[in-house]
Amino acid sequence: MTTHLIVGGGLAGAKAAETLREEGFDGQVVLFGDEPEVPYERPPLSKEYLHGKAERESTFVHPEAWYAERDIDLRTGVPVTAIDRSAHRVEFQGGSLGYDKLLLATGASPRRLDIPGADLDGVHYLRGLGDSDALREAFRHGARVVIVGAGWIGLEAAAAARDADCSVTVLEPQPTALHGALGPELGAKFAKLHASHGVEFRFGESASELHGDASRHVRSVLTSSGATLPADVAVIGVGAAPNDELASAAGLEVADGVLTDAALRTSDPDVFAAGDVANSLSPLLGRRVRVEHWANALNGGPAAARSMLGQDVVYDRVPYFYSDQYDLGMECSGLPPVGSYDQVVYRGDADGLEFIAFWLKAGAVVAGMNVNIWDVTDDIQSLIRSARPVDASRLADPSVPLTDL
Repeated sequence: MTTHLIVGGGLAGAKAAETLREEGFDGQVVLFGDEPEVPYERPPLSKEYLHGKAERESTFVHPEAWYAERDIDLRTGVPVTAIDRSAHRVEFQGGSLGYDKLLLATGASPRRLDIPGADLDGVHYLRGLGDSDALREAFRHGARVVIVGAGWIGLEAAAAARDADCSVTVLEPQPTALHGALGPELGAKFAKLHASHGVEFRFGESASELHGDASRHVRSVLTSSGATLPADVAVIGVGAAPNDELASAAGLEVADGVLTDAALRTSDPDVFAAGDVANSLSPLLGRRVRVEHWANALNGGPAAARSMLGQDVVYDRVPYFYSDQYDLGMECSGLPPVGSYDQVVYRGDADGLEFIAFWLKAGAVVAGMNVNIWDVTDDIQSLIRSARPVDASRLADPSVPLTDL
């Protein structure tokens, strides 16, 4: 019997297993997950679940029974420890298993702070369900929360902490929030939003030391400027690193993730990669990109599954992500880091937080974000795909349909 193995029990892995069955694969499908939970989606962990507005089960991709009903061998809490590519086998505690095709969907892990006191109790990272559970408990009325990093995780955690009536201070070495992800223009708007909800930002500062009490619980954060900030809770959000150690040890090509072609094939034709761990060639962008957002797992897992089945796959979706903070909801298409654009154009009420922002490079739209405006994502992505120069004045005019640009 043909066996397809999936290593990584997150959204990408679960959707890959689902697609294998939907596409008619009748061989053995085995899905390995490190964590004890059935595969779950991560966005709620820093959004509605963290706010206490969603039940734990709502995060699951499928109920546990769903896998057995489709003859998917789900092995939770079973990390794969090695890949023997020459023998087409994976090793795990207690055994090994052969494969015909193998998908790596091992995700990413939070980057850790390497400073004194980083191992104190009360220091939190946010990646898994258990992390979100711990923060839900820690975010209590009056708690003093210091967040290290003003990226997406840091800001969403800040919104949840303020919703729980905690005091919140955010340390960020860059000059604005989300500076690396969105650039200073949009980053400043998010910082202003949080400041209006009582969040204090200390830009240009990072954490130097964490200090605890006799019970080794964090009580203060020493910043790079020499300031001491009282803290009952410290949340670290300084980025994530791909879990590519397994691939590297197996001799696959790795560089900030597992390298793949546009069909999500690795340097081994029988091994594929998808989700946060994959650094894939994007025909649309003309370069490799590793995307850590939900939509990449949602769509990349199925694409990899089809590629495993020998179908002609070109994975070239426009990167997409979303965020909810306070009364702001937004969707962003494309990747607009600093240096990737030379102009930002706004359509709508940018100060009133009901607008679309477009990042342009040489007159062409390279990314777009709709804030509290909905049902425009397809049109924004069409503009990005076209790669043609647009009239910035018409782009800014809400009376001109995006489809007419």
